[in-house]
Amino acid sequence: MLPKESRTWLTAFLALTVLLVGCETAPAPAARSPAQPYAGLEQRPIKALAPERVADLLAGRGASYALAAELNSYPGPRHVLDLAAELALTSEQRRTAEGAYGTMEAEARQLGQKLVEQEAALDRAFVGGAATADEVARLADESAATEGQLRAAHLRAHLALKAVLTPEQVARYDRLRGYAGDTASPGGGHGTGGHR
Repeated sequence: MLPKESRTWLTAFLALTVLLVGCETAPAPAARSPAQPYAGLEQRPIKALAPERVADLLAGRGASYALAAELNSYPGPRHVLDLAAELALTSEQRRTAEGAYGTMEAEARQLGQKLVEQEAALDRAFVGGAATADEVARLADESAATEGQLRAAHLRAHLALKAVLTPEQVARYDRLRGYAGDTASPGGGHGTGGHR
């Protein structure tokens, strides 16, 4: 991991880059030629990460990491808090949701920062034109491990909420989020819906 002053500099640099890149207009995906699907992406500061993805990682946002839980009747803490009135949360349930969200967000921000740094290191290995198979394997393995930890952090938050909500609240949550209906499986899973 980088020293604190380097991480601070990198975070500031990436935030500025996200803002600047976000101000540019990129060709719409539909306008890209099948022969040139990545045209324009070579301008990204980290080629494998879209600026929006970098922003999500640095902010600790879900980025669909918890879909396995969310779409199988394991509510997410942020959405439970957003729907607190509709779910008639008790004060204990609200405290659990706030705690689970706070823990997840802090861990996700730390891991997101680490993942952005690792992806930047992988990108730099190729920028210099001297990438080796061993170096690429090491960097890719580190990035994959961090991404797995990040996903687990998001999924654990969903487990915490499932443990304190009643089955009726979970069913209401699913309906409010648009998951209930004919697509529900016998095990409580759902085939449609979205998660942010």
